[in-house]
Amino acid sequence: MNARYNVRETEAKWQKRWEEAACFRVTEESPRPKYYVLEMFPYPSGRIHMGHVRNYTLGDVVARARKAQGYNVLHPMGWDAFGLPAENAAIQNKRHPAEWTHENIASMKTQLKPMGLSYDWSRELATCDPSYYVHEQKMFLDFMKAGLAYRRESWVNWDPIENTVLANEQVIDGRGWRSGAPVERRQLQQWFLRITHYAEDLLSALDRLDRWPDKVRTMQERWIGRSEGARLFFTLNGAPPAPDLSRIEVFTTRPDTLYGASFLAVAPNHPLTQALAPNNPELAAFVTRALEIGTSEAALETAEKLGFETGLTVAHPFIPGKALPVYVANFVLMEYGTGAIFGCPAHDQRDLDFARKYDLPVTVVVRPRDADPDFDVGTEAFTGDGMIVNSAFLSGLDVASAKRAANAKLEEIGAGKSTTVYRLRDWGVSRQRYWGCPIPVIHCDACGVLPVPESDLPVKLPEDVNFDLPGNPLDRHPTWKHVACPSCGKPARRETDTFDTFFESSWYFARYCSPNTSLSEAPGFDRKAVDYWMPVDQYIGGVEHAVLHLLYSRFFTRALRDCGYLGIDEPFAGLMTQGMVCHETYRDKKTGEWLYPEEVERKPGQALRRLCTGAEVEVGRSEKMSKSRKNVVDPTVIIETYGADTARLFMLSDSPPERDLDWSEAGIEGAWRFVNRLWRMAQEMPSAPAQQPELPAGSPADLVHRLMHKTISAVSDDLDKFRFNRAVARIREFSNALIEMIGPDPSQASDEIRWIYRTGFIALLHLIAPMTPHLAEELWSHLTGDGAELLCERPWPIADAALVADDSVTIAVQVNGKLRATINATRDMPGPELQATALALPALVKALDGKAPRKVIVVPNRIVNVVV
Repeated sequence: MNARYNVRETEAKWQKRWEEAACFRVTEESPRPKYYVLEMFPYPSGRIHMGHVRNYTLGDVVARARKAQGYNVLHPMGWDAFGLPAENAAIQNKRHPAEWTHENIASMKTQLKPMGLSYDWSRELATCDPSYYVHEQKMFLDFMKAGLAYRRESWVNWDPIENTVLANEQVIDGRGWRSGAPVERRQLQQWFLRITHYAEDLLSALDRLDRWPDKVRTMQERWIGRSEGARLFFTLNGAPPAPDLSRIEVFTTRPDTLYGASFLAVAPNHPLTQALAPNNPELAAFVTRALEIGTSEAALETAEKLGFETGLTVAHPFIPGKALPVYVANFVLMEYGTGAIFGCPAHDQRDLDFARKYDLPVTVVVRPRDADPDFDVGTEAFTGDGMIVNSAFLSGLDVASAKRAANAKLEEIGAGKSTTVYRLRDWGVSRQRYWGCPIPVIHCDACGVLPVPESDLPVKLPEDVNFDLPGNPLDRHPTWKHVACPSCGKPARRETDTFDTFFESSWYFARYCSPNTSLSEAPGFDRKAVDYWMPVDQYIGGVEHAVLHLLYSRFFTRALRDCGYLGIDEPFAGLMTQGMVCHETYRDKKTGEWLYPEEVERKPGQALRRLCTGAEVEVGRSEKMSKSRKNVVDPTVIIETYGADTARLFMLSDSPPERDLDWSEAGIEGAWRFVNRLWRMAQEMPSAPAQQPELPAGSPADLVHRLMHKTISAVSDDLDKFRFNRAVARIREFSNALIEMIGPDPSQASDEIRWIYRTGFIALLHLIAPMTPHLAEELWSHLTGDGAELLCERPWPIADAALVADDSVTIAVQVNGKLRATINATRDMPGPELQATALALPALVKALDGKAPRKVIVVPNRIVNVVV
């Protein structure tokens, strides 16, 4: 064994051995129970970053530990390869997106391999490969047959930079999730997936996802947004602007506040608005301005609440002769509810702000239970519970009772009915860009919209495209979009929109189960394989996908189930969301320029300086690593300098996986020192008896032997619960105990000490192998022979329960229930002996002050309570 740990040589050697032995290839034909661990697959940007390193390390620890614990572990990797970044890069660099994407895949795979990840690379997939997306084209056609996919004209979120539509979930604070451009509103023919068909199921099933983080379940619950209330019908006074607009439908969760209504407001793109605007230039201008605000609730909440009075009024359903003015308001969304609201200013802050601005009445109809009879609101609406007032037949009722009574009255007079609505809207999947999966439909002027015949799948993207002009090159391709109608044979047109790239990521986890299945063999994947592996037992990825990817995947799984593709309801049984990797930021104090960490010079006791100029450097707070602030660390440099195991160990040991991790030079150096400590311990390993010698009770060897089993038990539990930082800390503590026990001269140690030192160190290698697999494999090979038996194929160590249990326990001694002393006693000490020991304690003698105990209650291993 080398005197110095050669990290590059060692890690490359074991990666090659694992690959040659096909250690991580799996099939369904195994007597072991299955375990499917998966990290969210990456977009092939061309470079891995520290977020990748952390995410994949977490998954690899789980996969390796489960394999050692006797599971048949599926741990695959692939590439989320379609998308706008590739197309934008092609436009900027005048290269084809496919060429750019495949080069990036090759580059990132080259960077990932040195991490020693236990992937079954035989299952690798790329979503831009026709052998992958042919299956989702077939799925889409099946969704159409099942009524789960449809086309309609709708108002959409338009990203003016990306020149494409965005789903509601892809609009963040009114801006495109990738470009950051303010989103515009347009009306287009779009393809949708009917995710709302499963709204109640998606919501109610969240309670069964008990291995998901609460925050993710809460985010999905809020996004689905179930609301119970009433649909109201407000009749327009006078002649309607169109025959079908004689009444306005409103959804409300607060029918109890109807007597406090002072106005009706409709969305800028409501049918009533659209009917009025062509003949009203001022209203048309208001609508244009309103649609520029954005589409998100956050954008609307922060925007000034503006309205345009239409001059129309509606009849109040409960108050004969009362008319409510109708406004077009910028804060009302057509996509939520019915695109119309009634305003009750006293009990909704947004309505109150609007009413104060336009001098509308504010009538209190809910009063706090302990408020004065003349209670009124000022600048803050009262939204709490209370008693109904000023509301005729509802007055005197509590809020819940008033809702029921109002709903019953509305149904009685034909002005409304109880109902349940959801915030969730159907998923718009059309994208007006080239680099995506073609939507497999044909448009014929005579026959309408027809599916592409399954025998003609896949519909492939044409390769001869250019991006010289803005917009979708498929629209202007001279031949690709022209095709004969499959029904009448007349000239027809292919659909030139492509799928939203979340379409691919909503089922890729199932494709890993049989990644080479052709469409002729089975659509999507082999049913037997997917029913064996699914659901994913442990899924790992960023919380930023809580709504986008995870909700879509849950919908897709249900849709595939109902179309006969698989037999499960949920795709991911367990979910772990890891935190970000953060680093200090640095700026040149003089120029304000952001600096990379390697551009900063550090000297003890001195201010940080810029290497090239000597200028003083300002240190900023630790933030998520980003190229814009240059606070990034190149994983390749770290792996080449310290090795993958050191990087992995630091990622695991610094903080719990769900929290952000602060990258530091001190942290990576500390991990490197521990790696080398283990190397030296193995190199200096003394000879030891082959058989376990007698370990005298209470001797150092006996205590370390017991600590070994306690460490095995605790680390096993920590890994099960993803407490990786605690597991690392316990392993470090155990290594310290071994070193302290063996002393400075191992050759002089007794047989029992040398035996437990070697035995304990080998147990330590098993425990740390999922975290630092190369080092553990090398040291295992050194200590046990020629390396013919790989450590990654060895079973997980089992703790002896008898040795894990402590021999001594701390007993509380009380007098009349008040703690007076404690006893460090032998476990299961007989009651009479324990009682005698307690009564002899000086603290007890003093507390009793010569009085005889009336009763002594002994709870074994816990309490002695003396009653005086």
